[in-house]
Amino acid sequence: MFDVGLGEMVVLVVLALVIFGDKLPQVAGQVGRTLRQLREMANNAKSDLQEGLGPEFKDFDVADLNPKTFVRKHLFEDPDDGGLVSNGKLFDDEPSYMTAGGLDYGERPPFDNEAT
Repeated sequence: MFDVGLGEMVVLVVLALVIFGDKLPQVAGQVGRTLRQLREMANNAKSDLQEGLGPEFKDFDVADLNPKTFVRKHLFEDPDDGGLVSNGKLFDDEPSYMTAGGLDYGERPPFDNEAT
């Protein structure tokens, strides 16, 4: 997340010592308390949201709202019920031209005269 090298870290520590001096332990403690309070508020908001949604969303995770997580979960993981089965068809009653393999060589795609 943060790309801070060793030299940059040393400069930050020296700047913190120069700016805050002997109050540095107090400032660090206050920053730690603030971060702890923010984490507690986020956890409380998450639990309130899950409680408010009810039992039908008991497995709901806020991280699932991340677009990357959503796509990975719904497109690339094995489905629990139905979905893409081992024969490459999405549904049991789908026509042969809708299979994952596409059309064979020389096979004409489906055409509907009334649709055009």
